Amino acid sequence: MIRDLKEEDFERIYELGQEITPNFKKTNKLSEMIKDKYTKLIVYEEQKQVQGFLIYTELPDIVDIIDIIVAESFRRKNIASCLLDYMFTEIPTSVQLVTLEVREKNIPAINLYKKFGFEIINTRNKYYGEENAYLMGRRLEK
Repeated sequence: MIRDLKEEDFERIYELGQEITPNFKKTNKLSEMIKDKYTKLIVYEEQKQVQGFLIYTELPDIVDIIDIIVAESFRRKNIASCLLDYMFTEIPTSVQLVTLEVREKNIPAINLYKKFGFEIINTRNKYYGEENAYLMGRRLEK
């Protein structure tokens, strides 16, 4: 089931985030993000627990995906695809571009984004410390 983030989900979101990004809790203040009208947080719940989530910012003409994280034991079960599908059905028709950054070496994620029509726009050198990132984007048709 996909739904909006609730305060009782914070601990699980921080737990999942820490698996990918050690400073996730320091850089993501969920209590502030949940109140921000531009930040959207959706979760994928299965077995009565959050198994994945998607955070993105939504402006009138652009959406920027901040994080999409799935619990390791639930990966390769189309959860990230379900979250992206849901996001694309929820964003306003005024949005013309969706962007994200992804580690240059994260081939599974890059392939997922390409499946959704994203293309590599540019490389951001040393975006993740010593690792490069791709800036990917998908233009939306009117």
